[in-house]
Amino acid sequence: MSTATQAPHRLDPSASLHAETLGLAPGRGRMAGRRIIVVGAGQRTIVDENPPIGNGRAMSVLFAREGAHVACIDINREAAEETVAQIAAEGGKAFAEVVDVSDATAIAPAVERCTQKLGGLDGLALNVGISCGLPLAKMTAEAWDRDYSVNVRSHMLFAQKALTVMAPGGAIVLTSSMASQRANGRNPAYESSKAAQIALGRAIARAGEEHGIRCNVIAPGFIDSPMGRDASRRRPDRAITVPFGRQGTGWEVAYAALFLISNESSYVNGHTLFLDAGHMGGIVRG
Repeated sequence: MSTATQAPHRLDPSASLHAETLGLAPGRGRMAGRRIIVVGAGQRTIVDENPPIGNGRAMSVLFAREGAHVACIDINREAAEETVAQIAAEGGKAFAEVVDVSDATAIAPAVERCTQKLGGLDGLALNVGISCGLPLAKMTAEAWDRDYSVNVRSHMLFAQKALTVMAPGGAIVLTSSMASQRANGRNPAYESSKAAQIALGRAIARAGEEHGIRCNVIAPGFIDSPMGRDASRRRPDRAITVPFGRQGTGWEVAYAALFLISNESSYVNGHTLFLDAGHMGGIVRG
């Protein structure tokens, strides 16, 4: 049959699904003995009866599954404790810590407390983020400052303190977004704060280099997380061109973070990984 008469190729989303994609792969001891803080370890409550796992919870569970002792920081105690309960159910080690990261004075003491409970610190995963969702015409100084206080300032303060207590050879991971490179969402505070995280990640990498402490950034594309589902409810056309015919999962973000915070990535530093299935490179569904 000639190419002119062939039926269009139909994507099969299941072709790119694996045990790791769905969080079903067993641990392999990749983080044995490591002491990790995850900021944003809970997840928001949404209307879905069976919500997908969020990036921060997936990171926390996966790190523990791979042998780490995890401090689960979140503003919502119940959400953090649900993450800890999921880790405990798998036989892992974790505890919850409640912190409002928009309070600049709360961050350094929280890192101190977690480091003491963990018996040291080897890694920090910063996943917390918010979005006011306001377009430029309706933006207020208060909404702008709120997004930046959580999305950028808190990351700087967590990293600043962590660099004083983290063991040499440790690692820090920031979660940015594909939105850092695009204006499609008409969401300037979120988009620009996520771009700022990428520059901040390089600055942290430079500051930590003399102690062998690395910092890298993950910039996910369209992810089927609680935050992603809420965004899709606001914008039904948000993810219609996704590669592979599906959005990513929180587990896929977590596995990228696992690599970057583990010793497996010991010569990866100051890097931004766009976890978008090639969307930014033009691999999109027409």
